[in-house]
Order: sequence, then structure tokens, then C-alpha cells
Amino acid sequence: MLVVAFEGWNDAGDAATTAAGHVIDRFSTEPFAQIDPEPFYDFSTARPIIRLTGDGGRTVDWPSNEFTAAVLEGSERDLVVLTGIEPQLKWRTFSTAIAAVASELGADLVVSLGALIADVAHSRPITVYGTSNNAKLCEQLQLEPSTYEGPTGIVGVLHHACQEAGLASMSLWAAIPSYVPHAPSPKAALALVARLGEILGLDMETEGLAERSAEYERQITELVSDDHDTSSYVSKLEEQYDASMTPESTAELIEELEQFLKDQ
Repeated sequence: MLVVAFEGWNDAGDAATTAAGHVIDRFSTEPFAQIDPEPFYDFSTARPIIRLTGDGGRTVDWPSNEFTAAVLEGSERDLVVLTGIEPQLKWRTFSTAIAAVASELGADLVVSLGALIADVAHSRPITVYGTSNNAKLCEQLQLEPSTYEGPTGIVGVLHHACQEAGLASMSLWAAIPSYVPHAPSPKAALALVARLGEILGLDMETEGLAERSAEYERQITELVSDDHDTSSYVSKLEEQYDASMTPESTAELIEELEQFLKDQ
């Protein structure tokens, strides 16, 4: 299995990259390849970083897309994780290269992680919405068929490249509260990791992430309580959730996701 997560528009609350980072930390992963950033980035937008080295020299850190590999004990699958930054240039070439790596490795599934801004309450369980253009996967994993039409990011182009290469693929999206769109959300990352663990059939050992999630919820609750309008809005979201006893109906979340994509 190849799991991918990119910084950028599809990473609200840093949830996708945080989840991928947790998976990398959870298992004994080993980096084995990178994508050369030179053809794919506008460096005036994704600027490289100058660092001082311990010997008094200087080095340049370029935008990185790194593959790491892990052998999963107790699972029939091995796992490869790709973490990176959404490129500005040559998306078709970039996505085709990733699909080619997945094919060369014999990956049976490509899973992208993402997060979107939606009308959800931070104090209620995080919605994770799964979609795929593979009918068999939809049936096996209770996913929704991918019916979106409109502007897309690198994740959409990557899934198209996977389809062209004959690779099964799916997306997992977590919903981030619209009233704290820029706050890092370990709670959403935790929900993504938990869903990924279900797919892998593995215990992802999320204790540390769960502690950060609880602290996130506490801090946002304190922040919301200081603003009457926001507090009233959150109360309405909580009432809606409690009345339905579901994070959101699938149809509503699909609508949120499609609008999010169109607004980018």
C-alpha cells in the first residue's frame, strides 16, 4: 500500500501531513527515494530554506517529496508513505511518476490523506469521508463513488494517474471546523490515522496523538467561550450533531468537499 499526503490546499489544519508523520513514526520506516523538486516547483512560491550547518557552513533545504518504507508485522501488506508538498508545475508528469513508483513496488492500493474546512463542531467526533472510483473498493470499505466535477488539486490528478495505470486508489478526508481553519488539528489527524488503521487491519498506537487531540479540543473550547457569536454558532453545530447522532450525512459532507474544491 502507498499512502500519500501533501502540504498545501488539501491539508487543512495540517491534518493529512500530521497523520502521515504519525504513521512514519509508528513504524520502523526507512527513506528510500525522493522526487527531484527542480522540474515541479516555482521556487519563488515554494521557497527553499537556508540553514547553517554545525561546521559553520550553509546548506539549502529544497521542497521535499520523500518515500519511506516499512514492513508491517502481522499484516500481509508492506507500507510505503509519500510525504511532500503540492507542486506548482508539471502535475501530469509528477503524478505519473508517483503512479509508476507504486506500480514498480507492486502496490495493491494507493490512499491519499486530506482535510477540508466544513461546518462541524470541534467538540464532536471528526467526520472522515472516503471516496474512490473503484466499485469494488467502495463495496469493501464502505466508500462513496467519486462523482466530483470541477477544479482539483494534485490529489485529484494523482488519482487519475493511478486509474490510468490500473492502480486501485481511494481518498480519505477529515473535516476541520470552519471557525478555526488555520489551527493545527491533531484531532482530525487522529481520525485519519484511525481510519487508515482499519483499512490496514493494524493497531496504530495513537496514545500520543490522542493526548494532543484532547489538548486541542480543550484549547479551542476556551477560545470559543471568549466569543459570544462563535460560541452560539458552535452550540448550533453541536445541536445538529446530537440530533442526528452522526457527524454529518454523507450527502452534506460531499457537498462541503465539492464546494471546498471549487473555492480553491
